[in-house]
Amino acid sequence: MAGRTALGLVFGTVLGMSEAEQLAAPARRFGWRDGARWFGIACLLAAAFLAGYVSWLLWGTGITTQRAQNELRPQIEQEIANPPRAGTPILPGKAYAVIQIPRIGVNMVVVQGVDTLDLESGPGHYPDTADPWDTKGRVGIAGHRTTYLHPFFDLNQVQPGDTITLQTARGTFTYTVTKNFVLPADTAGVVLNQTKTPTLVLTTCNPRYSASERLIVEADRVSSAA
Repeated sequence: MAGRTALGLVFGTVLGMSEAEQLAAPARRFGWRDGARWFGIACLLAAAFLAGYVSWLLWGTGITTQRAQNELRPQIEQEIANPPRAGTPILPGKAYAVIQIPRIGVNMVVVQGVDTLDLESGPGHYPDTADPWDTKGRVGIAGHRTTYLHPFFDLNQVQPGDTITLQTARGTFTYTVTKNFVLPADTAGVVLNQTKTPTLVLTTCNPRYSASERLIVEADRVSSAA
């Protein structure tokens, strides 16, 4: 009996009844109306959880990326001012370059690597593609579109003729955009094929909030300065 009374107090509190009303209320069975009420509460809680999770994905993850960018920026600036010995490898997750895309206001540190953890720090350089200082070949850089500060959120706005700059410890390299197009995700790997001249390709998911396609921007290198 004591257990039933305690349970009644719990349910009554949730439903907004005073303690006196709860104790005075006759015991009754848990009916379909109670079930419907609790189902509604469960739905509201689930919706709140889902909204919070989506908000974290879209905006909260940017906290992680901003922290990483704050740590990477001094590193790459130090390397630009005092270049390391030629041939020194850039380890995964380390600062690789600074990418600037004036058209969409991008100015971020690029890291070496495109694994999940690498891209949480910022745009990432595909390790198997060329480097900006090579005399030929395609530099490949990937970036998130809707999470982790979404560096390539507006990449669709980049137009042929726009400039993209990569600042590295080996010099500054400027590219002119030649194409902006979309490919199915399962065929987009072709854009990483190497070229006979120095080029650049940027890749990100398309459309926004989906990964069914890849948005591609291609550019030709037009100048370099040590």
